[in-house]
Amino acid sequence: MDLSWFQVNWPYVWTLSLLIVDNVIRVVALFVVPRNRRPTAGMAWLMAIFLLPVPGLLLFLVIGSKRLPRKREQKQEAINHFVAQVAEREESDLITPEDRLHPGLDSAVKLGRSLGAQPMLRGNDASLCIDYEESFARMAEAIREAREYVHIEFYILVHDDTTDDVFAAMREAVMRGVKVRVLLDHVSAVRNPGTARTARSLSALGADWAYMLPVRPWRGEYQRPDLRNHRKLIVVDGRVGFMGSQNLVDSSYNKATNRRRGLHWKDLMVRVEGPIVLGLEAVFQGDWYQETGEYLTHLSESVFEVDRPGELDCQIVPSGPGYAGENNLQVFVALMYTAQHRISITSPYFVPDGSIMNALRAATARGVDVELFVSEIGDQAVVYHAQRSYYEELLRAGVRIWMFRPPYILHSKHFAVDDEVAVVGSSNMDQRSFGLNMEISMVVHGRRFVRDIDGVSDYYRANSRELTLEEWLKQPLRSQLLDGLARLTSALQ
Repeated sequence: MDLSWFQVNWPYVWTLSLLIVDNVIRVVALFVVPRNRRPTAGMAWLMAIFLLPVPGLLLFLVIGSKRLPRKREQKQEAINHFVAQVAEREESDLITPEDRLHPGLDSAVKLGRSLGAQPMLRGNDASLCIDYEESFARMAEAIREAREYVHIEFYILVHDDTTDDVFAAMREAVMRGVKVRVLLDHVSAVRNPGTARTARSLSALGADWAYMLPVRPWRGEYQRPDLRNHRKLIVVDGRVGFMGSQNLVDSSYNKATNRRRGLHWKDLMVRVEGPIVLGLEAVFQGDWYQETGEYLTHLSESVFEVDRPGELDCQIVPSGPGYAGENNLQVFVALMYTAQHRISITSPYFVPDGSIMNALRAATARGVDVELFVSEIGDQAVVYHAQRSYYEELLRAGVRIWMFRPPYILHSKHFAVDDEVAVVGSSNMDQRSFGLNMEISMVVHGRRFVRDIDGVSDYYRANSRELTLEEWLKQPLRSQLLDGLARLTSALQ
């Protein structure tokens, strides 16, 4: 075979082949990328692939799908069906009657139940804690009072000097015969200091524990690596629960860069008692079943004997890729449209989609006071700049923006609507929390609880400075460019 022609013309053949591959990638992307995807996300992916076809394609293959493996989806469907059955069984005894609800809230509650299977439950009590180390002290105290079991689930869970008392309480619980089960996110464990010590401690104290959403292809465990379980919760004997924004780790996250900058996280945790603890239990049991295959029976009792220590109506809204819709986003937007007087939002990573922006613009247009609490500085550059890209639009719409002063990162995640409804949990108001992370939120109906949330907001306001439109319009061109580019990348889902 005469290879002389190829030897002479191989540069042209190579160039032609690259052009063909380049254009095939672009054409195929036009058919594949937009399917079942938001237009903004589809356009962002197409832009990335058209500008850099091969790298863009490789990135799309790695993180372009939000779907979980089919086996996980089937487990989630089974969990949702089971929770719905339990709710129907206890309908008359535990579930809040619609006539008790704040006007407009009933529709949002129905939506939350339809999406996440959990109803609103009555007779609950809840207390807030904004002191970082005091939250751990309260958790340790509850664990030390456990008689049957302790269930712990955190996105970041690290054994360090700050969390040592919680680990000691777990060890003591195991020694007196209490079953301790622990879930922690796999990728966050690998990325954060203290992974080896934490694993050794959990095994040594005798806890049953597992990683959530592990990325270990050599074991057949793989899904999109940035699909994470971002929940934070504790359940003790089905009587006491904790949930909120705080991870089980030192307030500096034990990172040298944070310590050099003097950064510490400010969070909000909620201690709950009453029937709503069963909602937290349902979320934990579902995640435990996902990761271990073990089916726990705490929710399978024929009749629940649950104390009703308070008057709050609460609903747990789980969300994440395992659900057909973006549960948290839909419920948040539904609640915002019920506002008559005010909306107060605290979100460390505020990168909203169009539906939230429309809801906030509609609120200010009808005379509702809207305020947003964020950190003045950021710990994640891309998200920080993406968030900033919305400030001008928000300010022009009439939203007041309060920036929590450094060296603190305001990491709390909650919002209040008027004087009777509040939402707390692990969910940010960004596209990652809406579409990629497994989150847990709690809708609370009750004036006392909202007053407590307002007290927290007053503390934030006293330690923040207000951003004005006049100040913002003086931003340098470099910052505007970074903000705009970050906003584009935030749409890659």
